[in-house]
Amino acid sequence: QVQLVESGGGSVQAGGSLRLSCAVSRYTASIQYLGWFRQAPGKEREAVAIISAGGSTFYADSMEGRFTISQDDAKETVYLQMNSLRSEDTAMYYCAAAMVTGRLLFRILEPKDYDYWGQGTQVTVSS
Repeated sequence: QVQLVESGGGSVQAGGSLRLSCAVSRYTASIQYLGWFRQAPGKEREAVAIISAGGSTFYADSMEGRFTISQDDAKETVYLQMNSLRSEDTAMYYCAAAMVTGRLLFRILEPKDYDYWGQGTQVTVSS
C-alpha cells in the first residue's frame, strides 16, 4: 500500500516561504496523480497543487503563481514550494495520491477522488 509522509511545515511570517516535502513509499506505476491539499479549521479540504505521472501540473486559482509543485526523478518525493505566504494560507497541508485507471470520472482537484493520504503537516502564517 502506498504510504505518504509529509514534512516541512512550520510557522512563518506573512511574505515568507516554506517548502513542503512528501515522501512516497511503495510507489507504484498505478499512481497517476500526486498532489497537495489543505484544510483550515472549520473549512473543507481544498486542492492546492497536483502533478501527474507525466509531469503536468495543476493549481487551484488562488495558489498559482505563488506555489510550485515538483517531483524528483525517482518519483519518491513530491515538493510544494510556497512563496509570498499569507495568513489565509494557514492550514494543515496534506499529500495525496490517486490511481485513476478504470475510473469513468476523475476530478483532478477533488479531494474525494484521491485514494491515499498522509497525516499532514501544519503551516501557520502570522501577519
